[in-house]
Amino acid sequence: MQKVLFEKDGRIGRLTLNRPEVMNAIDDDLPTELSEAVAQADADPNVHVMILSGAGKAFCSGYDLAHYAASDGPNKVVQDMPWDPMQDFQFMWRNTQAFMSLFRAMKPVICKVHGFAVAGGSDIALCADLTIMGDTAQIGYMPTRVWGCPTTAMWVHRLGPEKAKRMMFTGDKINGLEAAEMGLVLKSVPDDDLDAEVEDLAGRMATVPINQLTMQKMVINSAVEEKINQTQKLATLFDGMARHSPEGMNFKARVEKVGWKQAIYERDQGTFDWTNNAQIENS
Repeated sequence: MQKVLFEKDGRIGRLTLNRPEVMNAIDDDLPTELSEAVAQADADPNVHVMILSGAGKAFCSGYDLAHYAASDGPNKVVQDMPWDPMQDFQFMWRNTQAFMSLFRAMKPVICKVHGFAVAGGSDIALCADLTIMGDTAQIGYMPTRVWGCPTTAMWVHRLGPEKAKRMMFTGDKINGLEAAEMGLVLKSVPDDDLDAEVEDLAGRMATVPINQLTMQKMVINSAVEEKINQTQKLATLFDGMARHSPEGMNFKARVEKVGWKQAIYERDQGTFDWTNNAQIENS
């Protein structure tokens, strides 16, 4: 089964993350398939605008921790020590650039977020040109608490430094209403209105000639792209460092011991001391 679907619907290209059985979690293949679907839509002379969504109950739950964190032994995001930072960087930079295919595509991309877009899923959602959420949908990057750094660094691009720090220093999730109020996403609408809202905007944009859409996107992106690229290189390197730091390795060991759901609960609730690898007293 394809992990990212592409369907042409008149002037709209529909891209769908298609691993609903795991809330569209990111594995080794999904980033590449996403960039290939974007390229296919971008190359189609009849497609004016893309809509990116997720199949099933949520947009994207982030990286597949059942594979990357819970599996025994090394994999592409957890190496045996000593850690090779360039090997790690090469893999994660490929993923970062695959997500950024949404931003760098010639044609505009609208991302529709229902359920949640968390951790690496928020990386994908925030690389789109316009992101619209359902009011009860959740977005956040919880791995900033331990085991990660958002490689696309789109939080600071969209929010500015102070609000980005508020999100990155806590790893909190926020709903669509707060995300829109904060300026992280274009807007939030009642969950039942999400499909119609996205379709109306895409339909309106699809009436504009492709050349006009492309020129406006290129001009706006040119104002920020160089800075984003520099920040992403540092963020991608730091992401690997976070996973192979003492705290990161303790998190991986904890996942193997108690399961990733329990370890994530302890991470998000702040009940575990990852530096000393022990429960926090009176937690």
